Amino acid sequence: MATFIGDYTCKVDAKGRIILPAAFKKQMPADADDRFVVRKDIFVNCLVLYSNEDWNKQIETIRKNINPYNREHNMFLRNFFKGTAELTLDSNSRLLIPKRLMDQIGAERDIVLAGQDGRIEIWPEEVYATIDMPADDFALLSEKLFGGKFNETEK
Repeated sequence: MATFIGDYTCKVDAKGRIILPAAFKKQMPADADDRFVVRKDIFVNCLVLYSNEDWNKQIETIRKNINPYNREHNMFLRNFFKGTAELTLDSNSRLLIPKRLMDQIGAERDIVLAGQDGRIEIWPEEVYATIDMPADDFALLSEKLFGGKFNETEK
C-alpha cells in the first residue's frame, strides 16, 4: 500500500494530462502497477486519485457494508461510482484526467496534487490555497479525534 506524502503544484497540459510527481512515484510499492482510479470526493470539491491497490481496498470495505438490494445502499453505490474513471500512467508518467471531472472541480491549468495517506487529492491551485485551518482549531480537532493519544506513540 502506498503512503502519499507532500503536495505538488502541477500544470495540466492542452490534452488534459498531468505528470505524476516523481516523489509520489517513489512512494508507491515497487510491485505496484501503473493503474489508478479517480473520482469526485464525497465531501469537498476536489478529485481523489487512488492507486489500483488502494481502490480495491475501498471497494472491499464497501462490499462488506453494503446490501445492493437495499434502496439507500443502491443509491449510495450509484452515486459513489458515478463519474469514476480508470487511468493508466503513460511512459512519461502522465495521467489523462477526464475533462468532465476537471470541470466538476473548476480545474483548468494549475492544480495541486496533495498526498493524503493512501490517496492523492487533486485541487485547483487557487482553492487549495484557501483550505487552511487555524492552528488552534486544528489542535482542538486533534484532541477531539485522538483524545490526547496522538502524540503518545512519539514518546
